[in-house]
Amino acid sequence: MPVEVDKSRCPHNHVCPLIKICPVDAISQDQEGYPIINYDLCIECNKCTKYCPMGAMVIKD
Repeated sequence: MPVEVDKSRCPHNHVCPLIKICPVDAISQDQEGYPIINYDLCIECNKCTKYCPMGAMVIKD
């Protein structure tokens, strides 16, 4: 299932550590610092949901 960013949990004041964790480079950051998921690249491995220190990456229903 696709992942989305819970902006209420993301501090967005630093370089997102998930950028380096994503095995297919599907995560980047917008101008405000929030992670952006490129769904065309995402393989739904869910590494981002496991390694986000703030729990801001959630699986969409």
